[in-house]
Amino acid sequence: MSLQEQFDQAAANVKKLKSLPSDSDLLELYAYFKQATVGDADPANKPGMFDLKGKAKFEAWSGKKGTSKEDAQKAYIAKVESLVASIGLQ
Repeated sequence: MSLQEQFDQAAANVKKLKSLPSDSDLLELYAYFKQATVGDADPANKPGMFDLKGKAKFEAWSGKKGTSKEDAQKAYIAKVESLVASIGLQ
């Protein structure tokens, strides 16, 4: 299975977790997913100071700046696998 296929499968598995992961796990998943699919976050698109959720997501994503698409995919897959092991799938 190619890295892209593993990534796509991991993205599908996230939606099938038995329960919602912690906020920090969700932010990490979001950041790696965006880095793998979009690339580095654009500072021009930073949410306003009153958008706390958007700001947290943007900062998590910005923290992955410089990570290659492949490395971000691998990190995302590893994170999903650890969540599946601890939470389980439906």
